[in-house]
Amino acid sequence: MTAKPLLTAMLPLVSDLSRDLPERERYRRLLEALRTLLPCDATALLRLDGEWLVPLAVDGLSDDTLGRRFKVSEHPRFEILLASREPTRFASDSQLPDPYDGLVEGLHQHLEVHDCLGCPLYVDERPWGLLTLDALTPERFDAIELDVLQAFASLAAATVTVAARIEHLAIKAEDEHQRAEVYRQASGQQARELIGQSKPHKRLLEEIGLVGSSDLTVLVTGETGVGKELVAQALHAASSRANNPLISLNCAALPDTLVESELFGHVRGAFTGATSERRGKFELANGGTLFLDEVGELSLQVQAKLLRVLQSGQLQRLGSDQDHHVDVRLIAATNRDLAEEVRSGRYRADFYHRLSVYPLQIPPLRERGRDVLLLAGYFLEHNRSRMGLGSLRLTPDAQSALLAYDWPGNVRELEHLIGRSALKALGRHTDRPRILSLSAEDLDLPTPGINTSPAAEPAQLADSLPGGDLREALDRYQRQLIEACLERHAHNWASAARELGLDRANLSRLARRLGLK
Repeated sequence: MTAKPLLTAMLPLVSDLSRDLPERERYRRLLEALRTLLPCDATALLRLDGEWLVPLAVDGLSDDTLGRRFKVSEHPRFEILLASREPTRFASDSQLPDPYDGLVEGLHQHLEVHDCLGCPLYVDERPWGLLTLDALTPERFDAIELDVLQAFASLAAATVTVAARIEHLAIKAEDEHQRAEVYRQASGQQARELIGQSKPHKRLLEEIGLVGSSDLTVLVTGETGVGKELVAQALHAASSRANNPLISLNCAALPDTLVESELFGHVRGAFTGATSERRGKFELANGGTLFLDEVGELSLQVQAKLLRVLQSGQLQRLGSDQDHHVDVRLIAATNRDLAEEVRSGRYRADFYHRLSVYPLQIPPLRERGRDVLLLAGYFLEHNRSRMGLGSLRLTPDAQSALLAYDWPGNVRELEHLIGRSALKALGRHTDRPRILSLSAEDLDLPTPGINTSPAAEPAQLADSLPGGDLREALDRYQRQLIEACLERHAHNWASAARELGLDRANLSRLARRLGLK
């Protein structure tokens, strides 16, 4: 092939490099030019994604090809093409299976004899994907010079590079509020719900409904794993800002310098690596809600800068002296006692009071009684679906173990426990069962004592109780009953209250009256 046909085919593509075209149209033109240059019945552009090849554009292949994902290890022709930096042509009588068998448009029978060649694409010296060509007629590619395909592959690599950069610029130029909202909806945050029926949980829901409709700053407190982010999402959903972004930042996950950049944004050259201007979380959340998790980890310096934004609504990006105004509702969360942090001098008092306009305490799981079973049911169903089981359930002893456990890691610990236990229990079956039951042994939790239940104790205690005043005898029996229950639960008052069927506060008052506290 002379240089003229090659140049004629490539010139429009070179011109396209400077044009703003949709990615799909850019790739369509690429393959169209390839078929003009090297006549064939089908061609495809595939991107390498880990161990898979993902079709980005096809010409001459059925449309459903674009929905397929080809695992490289299952297709020896693809393996061979990727292993070489140069074009590869397969013999017409090659016995290697062809990934496109049955996918060529207008042909429904198996492809037994045809010509096939391909070329890897490299971007920044790394394998990016493949260009493939197929012909139904044997020896169709006899006259093709592989150098021509190699030259075209270089232009194809430039095309995909330009497409990726244009896409990147388009994303940056896109309205960031809208983008954040799309991400929020796509993450499924709206579909998550707060599950529970206990009195502490219902009180929490009432408070969320009360303060959620306001613009007050809320400080969500509670132990690790209680679901502070879920509460923040519920507060945002209950507000007039629900249709605007909810932006989250874990303050403990970043060093101070990056926290400032993440919160307030930065300008180009503000620090090493700041190659472009960037908006911070406050600007992304403008009109919506900003959720700051682990706010107790912020340094005094960052607290001072945050205080200014909360007071005035004005911020400056890192490295800039230009003010930007934001309208943001702040929700903060911590598992620390910030009042104690203030007293010890590790936290600014003015910032603490600005955060805790409305403090909202989330009860730990151990104080929510039978809510643990409702939550377990939610996680069981999730794992049943994920594992493809007909049913995933708890045995009675497993339910008792869940109710008796203290849950130091709260709801997060329960979620992980159910997932881990279901996987282990399934692994013990040689054949996949339709119904999988989890026992207390599967959960690896202590089984509540059977022989030491309160119902067995009155008869034992009767012989030891002296006669006399009934009230004194009842008090003595209650004292012994509570002491025995506390001993079984390693003096955990919440677990003892559950076994005795009492509210923890009522048990505490009773113990105080009986002289146990």
